[in-house]
Amino acid sequence: MTSHDRKLSRFRLDIMHRGVSFSGLMAAMLGLAIIAGNPANLQAGTTGVDGDKNFPGPVAPYHGPVVKGVDTTTLTGKVMCGYQGWFGTPGDGQTDSGWRHWVKHPGVLEDGNAKVDLWPDVSELPSSERFSTGFKMADGRPAEVFSSFNKDTVLKHFQWMQEYGLDGVFVQRFANGVQNPNSLEHDNTVLANCREGANRYGRTYAVMYDLSGLDHGKIKSVMNDWRKLRQKMAITDDPAYLHHHGKPVVAVWGIGFNDGRDYTLAECKRLIEFLKNDPDVGGCAVMIGVPTHWRELDEDAVSDPALLDIAAMADIVSPWTVGRYSDLAGVSRHAEYDLKPDQAWCRAHGNEYMPVVFPGFSWHNMYPEGPSNQIPRRGGQFLWAQFSMAKRANVSMVYVAMFDEVDEGTAIFKCANDVPVGEQSRFVSYDGLPSDFYLKMVGEGTQVIRGEKKLSDVNLSGLRTTAENKTSQ
Repeated sequence: MTSHDRKLSRFRLDIMHRGVSFSGLMAAMLGLAIIAGNPANLQAGTTGVDGDKNFPGPVAPYHGPVVKGVDTTTLTGKVMCGYQGWFGTPGDGQTDSGWRHWVKHPGVLEDGNAKVDLWPDVSELPSSERFSTGFKMADGRPAEVFSSFNKDTVLKHFQWMQEYGLDGVFVQRFANGVQNPNSLEHDNTVLANCREGANRYGRTYAVMYDLSGLDHGKIKSVMNDWRKLRQKMAITDDPAYLHHHGKPVVAVWGIGFNDGRDYTLAECKRLIEFLKNDPDVGGCAVMIGVPTHWRELDEDAVSDPALLDIAAMADIVSPWTVGRYSDLAGVSRHAEYDLKPDQAWCRAHGNEYMPVVFPGFSWHNMYPEGPSNQIPRRGGQFLWAQFSMAKRANVSMVYVAMFDEVDEGTAIFKCANDVPVGEQSRFVSYDGLPSDFYLKMVGEGTQVIRGEKKLSDVNLSGLRTTAENKTSQ
């Protein structure tokens, strides 16, 4: 067993032991490229569009069109989605192209090798942005997917955000990937794509570092990466970049989980101090992604009180709740025993609070021992119950997990009901709902959180009808 295989096995066991979803863990652990190619490729250097071999990709400041849209000066009243952007395909233009994040093992995206449970709806993409797989549809057509490396595809995603009233995204940036040029070419390109999409369609965006898989002693690599984003891309000077209370927002996800991570709380503290206080690239409003039970220091959280000290340092606390409840009763219990006490703690310590909501969950193709459609969407009732919970608790900001996460079945962008035929790979769908149903719901939820609509003004039947009409136009 190689060191690569040992790391993969160890982290896979950590996930299955906890039985819950961790955004970005597998991608960060594998450096995105490993899952679709040779681990040896991690040592190869590449030269990007504007960068060098150590920081490749389109890393110059943005000078394109800017459309005024959402208020980029505040997180208050925002519903932000997580944007993984980790998908790649052979022939998509990147130096080390391959089936990035679509497959479980090196090889073709085909029956038995799919890593995703939802299938994206690519019907609005031109042929140049659709990539054939080894799967077939029921009528014999090749099943097609997209690549996040393609700028026009990402721009289409931001066009959808504008069309359905979504505020913007936290662009995931995997800490383990910032150390290798091949992953950086992809990550820098996706970040630049999102930057352009946000500017062209009047949305906002911010960087979210996912620390999952980062080795002990490597936290400085994240600091160096942020320094490069500020200095080379002038990322926080961008008109669409999200600010809060006059400060650029940056998120750090994966602090205080009890799944045996190599990096320490002390290292996390150093990173937050750097983002807040560095004289050159600090001055940030820092959001932290923590376990659901961070406040009690038990269950999915470490039992170290230093976690609470770190939470007090942050500007915004956002507990990760994907997989922590699975039905409507669980949503109510979470509101009573977690969300409301969390809010009280944050108010007492001068923090703001950003709960996570998610539409459902399924990762059977990634882990066949897990059931397909593990947390059913219930025709949208599950997600809407969480929006209702947040509004009744007077929450002022919400994080939706996730925009494009088809791996774990939490995506809210357009996904297909007509899915590929397979004997080993099983796909879930939107249960016959229009492919834009969840985009419409998140748009409605955004208006509710901002107080532009009342909960009583929204009903799921109406959402189904209006989404269906929009899709048919």
